[in-house]
Formats: sequence, structure tokens, C-alpha cells
Amino acid sequence: MIKITNLTKIFQMPQPLPILKGIDLEITRGELLCIVGASGVGKSTFLHLLGGLDRPTSGAVEFEGQDLFTLNDNQLAAFRNRRIGFVFQFHHLLPEFTAMENAMMPLLIQGQTWDEAARVAADLLSKVGLGERLSHRPGELSGGEQQRVAVARALILKPNLVLADEPTGNLDSHTADDVFALMKDLNKQLGHTFVLVTHNEKLAAQADRIVRMVDGKILEAQAAEP
Repeated sequence: MIKITNLTKIFQMPQPLPILKGIDLEITRGELLCIVGASGVGKSTFLHLLGGLDRPTSGAVEFEGQDLFTLNDNQLAAFRNRRIGFVFQFHHLLPEFTAMENAMMPLLIQGQTWDEAARVAADLLSKVGLGERLSHRPGELSGGEQQRVAVARALILKPNLVLADEPTGNLDSHTADDVFALMKDLNKQLGHTFVLVTHNEKLAAQADRIVRMVDGKILEAQAAEP
């Protein structure tokens, strides 16, 4: 599904700061892939490039044969909005809107009617265990529930690829386990490809495959233990 070739990223500080130093990786459709490594090794930078949120210094990210970085900014934004869902460490929900309104927002932006967007959002929120919390605002939800809303929002446009950057990093261990289990279940049920950045080795061991990053390079890619 995705082929990454010699991907590099250098930030031009007062002195050039290389973050990614030639990443080669292939990602298979429908897999749950975890990227692990210490802070500062380039995991989040890699995820941003994979999702088209930033452009590399060199190299290619081919998505079903299309090199993302041959697209202009408008084309890349349209591709990103249509094909990729994002879940971040902090849920970034809008506090004045309900769980259902937050989840349906991407559909409304795409021009979907309110009634249809509400129907789809309610169905998806039920899938993530929030069918009884549709009218609650983020401040009335627990941390785990807020992140479940963020997962539903990321999935509502039925993206081919879901990217999650430390999605459980702001949660206690029990809630983190629940949110990871939710994403794993959705990966199997809905067939979306998931790429997760995490420092939690216990959670990563439950993925289909683990990619370990060290100092801007991939040290190893291995199947997770059964």
C-alpha cells in the first residue's frame, strides 16, 4: 500500500539538524504497525511526512503508486483530507460541541448534510462504546472517552490510512490498554491500515509489526510476538 524510499528530513536551524536519515519501509494494506523508539529519534517527524503534514528534504512516500510529494499543496491537502485520518496524543476536541458534533465535523466540512453526518457519527460512536454519550461535551467525558471521540472523528471519512501519534500517551495504563484495544478491534473490523507511534513496548507487542527507530534510522522491522 505504501512504499517509503530514502526519506530524509533536515531542519534548517542556525545549523542544519538532520532528523530522518534515509528511511526505507513498506506498509501493507490492513496491517497494524507500531513505531517505537526513544524521544527525539524522529518518530513524530516520520509520521507527519507519512501523512503529508510536512514535506521531506529528500526521498519519496508512494501511496498506491502515487508519490505524495509530487502533488502541489492544494492537491496534497485534498489527498490528506480524503484518504488519511489522524489521532494525536491530545484529542483536540472542540469544547463547545458535543461528542457527536465533534465526530461529525469532518463530514460537515466535506459538505454532508447535518442529518446524514449525525447518523454516521452516532453509528461510529456506538462502535467505539459511546452510544450513550452522544450529547456530552468533552468536559463531561473521561480522558479515555475523549480519545474515543477523537478516534471516531479520525475514522468518519473512512480513510485508507489512520496515523496515531502517541494516542495513549496522555492516559493512565488501564485506559491506554482500552484505547489501544479499541483501535486494534477497529483495524480488524473495518480493514483500515493503522500506523501508531508509541513508547509503550507492551502495547506495541500487540501490533502486527514493530518498527524500531534509533537516531533517525530504522534499526529493525519485525513481526510482533503472537
